[in-house]
Amino acid sequence: MLKWTIIFVVIAIIAGILGFGAISGTAALIAKILFFVFLVLFIISLFRRA
Repeated sequence: MLKWTIIFVVIAIIAGILGFGAISGTAALIAKILFFVFLVLFIISLFRRA
């Protein structure tokens, strides 16, 4: 999950540099959503092990 977040962040940065604003914004939004999903799943997994 974290791997996909990093991929979308890189896509957003490259698209932003090249001037593709809509693609950059969409990729950044997807990366943000994936990051929060990753955090929730990580916290849940920490509590399930304890």
